[in-house]
Amino acid sequence: MAYDMYQENILDHYQNPRNVGRIEAPDVVVKEHNPLCGDSVELFLKLTPDRRIAEVKFEGQGCAISQSAISMLTEELQGASMDDIAKLATKDHIFELIGVPISHARIKCALLSMDVALLALRQWKQKQAA
Repeated sequence: MAYDMYQENILDHYQNPRNVGRIEAPDVVVKEHNPLCGDSVELFLKLTPDRRIAEVKFEGQGCAISQSAISMLTEELQGASMDDIAKLATKDHIFELIGVPISHARIKCALLSMDVALLALRQWKQKQAA
């Protein structure tokens, strides 16, 4: 029963992704792709002065797993602090969001959202250090 619920959630996020689009004058823009299957995600973040994510958007293409995972993760990133990215963009958390077992061949698809979020955090930290 729960398995079906999670499958429906994945399909819902794939067919009706949340936070799709671009942000005007974003503070952070990063892009990642999975060369094995061609999935890609570009992430846009607009921050508040106190380093919270005021707005998050993404554009991407790929399979239901990669695109629904980034849609789900952007919902959690909205309003979070930049430091929260490291807590939210983990393998365990992404697998928990997806909620169904992921085959070995689809692990990279599922973790593309994690990769792009952590890249955004690294880019932002580099900007702060400069």
